[in-house]
Amino acid sequence: MKIDQPWLTSAPTRAVCDALTAAKAEIYFVGGCVRNALLKEPVSDLDLSTNVEPERVVEAATVAGLKAIPTGIDHGTVTVVADGIPFEITTFRKDVATDGRRAVVAFATDIAEDARRRDFTMNALYARPNGEVVDPLGGLDDLRARRVRFIGDATQRIREDYLRILRYFRFHSWYGDAAEGFDPEALGAIAETQEGLDHLSRERVGSEMMKLLSAADPAPSIATMRQIGVLAHVLPGADDRALAPLIHLEAGMPIKAETRLAALGGDSIQDTLRLSKSTAARVRLLRQLAEGMAGGAELAYRHDVDTARRALMLRSALLETPLSPQLEPSIALGASAKFPISAQDLLPFVQGAALGHALKTLEAEWIASGFQMDKQELIERLPDIH
Repeated sequence: MKIDQPWLTSAPTRAVCDALTAAKAEIYFVGGCVRNALLKEPVSDLDLSTNVEPERVVEAATVAGLKAIPTGIDHGTVTVVADGIPFEITTFRKDVATDGRRAVVAFATDIAEDARRRDFTMNALYARPNGEVVDPLGGLDDLRARRVRFIGDATQRIREDYLRILRYFRFHSWYGDAAEGFDPEALGAIAETQEGLDHLSRERVGSEMMKLLSAADPAPSIATMRQIGVLAHVLPGADDRALAPLIHLEAGMPIKAETRLAALGGDSIQDTLRLSKSTAARVRLLRQLAEGMAGGAELAYRHDVDTARRALMLRSALLETPLSPQLEPSIALGASAKFPISAQDLLPFVQGAALGHALKTLEAEWIASGFQMDKQELIERLPDIH
């Protein structure tokens, strides 16, 4: 079997492969680029494995006039850049010792050894530069069936890095077959080892959760995580009941993990998942708006169309109520509305600290009127509020 992708024959790819071949290195594309190519999914990162040590990779790249960056040279990884495209090249490795968060590795010369240290069978697929697929562990059958399965003993794989628990659910959401369900062996191993999640850095957990929530439908994975106790470890206080209804309402919209996270809720989300300030603020805002009473027109006026729409969908999911048929007209009304009063209009009548109060009050009355009151009507209201 061969993969046939434009990136495989592109000029940057050929330059990197030619440089390593000239150094008499064996080279294989590996992991996500092979998996996604076989699934006809978009490919983003180009990772390669080789039998030569990183110093030789650097030398080969330099001789060929390519930029080599020792991004993880102690662990065998060099990033080679060709025409602005990064290629992460890692020497075959085998695990020597692990503590559930990081591994001590040694270089290997055998592709099967390199494959056995990976997490899932669908990620242990390789391809030669000519596109020929190499399957050391029989992962191709699992990929065809969209079956997410740990390599070897699931418990051992997880104890090597507890983040693999969340990766399992992420990969099931992105690449698994919903009808196939979850691998019983994997779930048993996860239930047995889930306390290890408490020892991971919150940044790693947060990053993995956001990737999981970015899948087309992460609801089955999140529900299973809740059922076996994983969700309580990674996001205490979360409740996934609104997630599936929200995903249904979002159909056809660009996926935004922040809205899904707002649906889950939880205790101290920013600290628990170490989110960026902007992401945490977005999650908080959506949850607050969803739990508030403002209608679509006001939300669109005060924020923007996307925020209004997502907040109202989240509100419907949380309350288990259908969306109003007036949702879109209401949002359109608010988005096009422009407050007819400025501070300059009130200065002859109101000054100082009272000016801000008057503007805020008049704006609220204008919104309550359905944006119908004009400037004169609003100014005539001044004696009653001043």
